[in-house]
Amino acid sequence: MKQEHTVQVGSSTFPNPVMTASGTVGYGAELAAYCDLAELGAVVVKSLSAEPWPGNPAPRVHGTSSGMINSVGLQNSGIDSWIKEDLPSLLSHDARVVVSIWGRTVDEYSEVASRLTGLDGITAVEVNVSCPNLESRGDMFAHDPNNCGAAVSASLVSGLPTWAKLSPNVTNIVPIAKAALEAGAEALTLTNTLLGMVIDPETLRPVLGNGGGGLSGPSIRPVAVRAVYDVYDALGPVSIIGVGGITKAEHVVEFLAAGASAVQVGSAHFADPKASQRILRDLKRWCRKHEINSLQSLTGVAHESS
Repeated sequence: MKQEHTVQVGSSTFPNPVMTASGTVGYGAELAAYCDLAELGAVVVKSLSAEPWPGNPAPRVHGTSSGMINSVGLQNSGIDSWIKEDLPSLLSHDARVVVSIWGRTVDEYSEVASRLTGLDGITAVEVNVSCPNLESRGDMFAHDPNNCGAAVSASLVSGLPTWAKLSPNVTNIVPIAKAALEAGAEALTLTNTLLGMVIDPETLRPVLGNGGGGLSGPSIRPVAVRAVYDVYDALGPVSIIGVGGITKAEHVVEFLAAGASAVQVGSAHFADPKASQRILRDLKRWCRKHEINSLQSLTGVAHESS
């Protein structure tokens, strides 16, 4: 019985649905020391801005009872440095590369996306809209349909397939997802981290240097699965990449059933750098055990009547 693991995300075809999540494997090539990057569906690099950005003060990361909380603050060396110093290494490992970008204004999204125009070796651009909009009182782009759509639209200048990574920190994610798609996004990455804070009972102060941060890991998986389910249910069979708390193959199946076409593994890499490869191999075993010939056949099955 031949198994088919390929999946379709927007206009792009991937050999399997397991990708890395932005911000959890550095600039991408670091992961090559632990696994075969060509074996993964894609490597999503940490979010890059038009110019270098220092990020937030330390401490930036803190473990929680079921995951971690971080306030890295989108620190990065800038898109030009990444293109020169990191992209060649990624391509030498035959990785399918997805570039995550961010900005503080619509023009900054356009600027960083324009640096990718005509660049060989990039499969897609993931627009991280979980950033403060300096032109709208500092509200996150991801919290408003119009602002989200504007950031996505500005990023289309790259000429590459464009995805929008949305935030779960909203009352209703569906209108924002719809706005991102109408602005030109081919796919939606659901979701980013949940806002949170940890206070040290000894110092009675936040443990992170910037105060609060983004909660990730197993504790947010039900929230992310619900976001995927709600968007698929409301908007139909759109391309969705599910992300949030995936640590084993069964979690991938859960996201696919909710409506995802692919998934991203994130915080699990901090405990096990080989997490993505391990989950992918276990997923293939799961398919054999359950006689699943095509992974694409799992997408959205939770919406079907019994």
